Amino acid sequence: MTVRENIAQLQEHIAHACARVNRNPEEITIVAVTKTVLIPKIEEVIQHGITIIGENRVQEAKTKFPLIGKKVTWHMIGHLQTNKVKDALKIFSLIHSLDSLKLAQEIEKKAGTPIDCLIEVNTSHEPTKFGIDPENAINFYAALKDFNKLNIKGLMTIGPGWAIQDKEASRPCFRLLASLKDDIEKTCKCSLPILSMGMTSDYEIAIEEGANMIRVGTAIFGPRG
Repeated sequence: MTVRENIAQLQEHIAHACARVNRNPEEITIVAVTKTVLIPKIEEVIQHGITIIGENRVQEAKTKFPLIGKKVTWHMIGHLQTNKVKDALKIFSLIHSLDSLKLAQEIEKKAGTPIDCLIEVNTSHEPTKFGIDPENAINFYAALKDFNKLNIKGLMTIGPGWAIQDKEASRPCFRLLASLKDDIEKTCKCSLPILSMGMTSDYEIAIEEGANMIRVGTAIFGPRG
């Protein structure tokens, strides 16, 4: 299938998932994951209506940003090392992966203007994954209240590694993140409008559980070699 056909199919599947839970497909924001994707292919998806791209690595984004520029909005969706913060702030408008006070402090120190961020939560409790423990999410959010350069816009999570074979395995993780969002909003009297969860293997489950931002690569670009 062509990229155009892939995007059309993705939009169709989003619409079906929304219909199952009585949601509006226009609520769903697509972040096209462009890890290892070459510039011509990225340009092609931009021509077919993609407006947000997500990069996992700052170094890779640095090579692409001068060639693509601000035709699209750039999201940092991978783990952000503190020594990459300065470069990241020059490219990205949303960081999905705020996962430590150390990182928050570095962003606070290096940001000239406030940057939108999502708190990454390790809802699957996998030791190989980054993210705040769900049990610490409320306290972590509260600890950020005095950081003037961080606009906390919501939460992000990744389904368990085995969700590639069993997408239903992600449902408890997504349900937990949605519940944490409600708990933080009530406890801290705040608004967290973004729930970033769901990738190619499980984005329909994520939508059913409340996601309004999905991060999709393979469903758009096809398998990577």
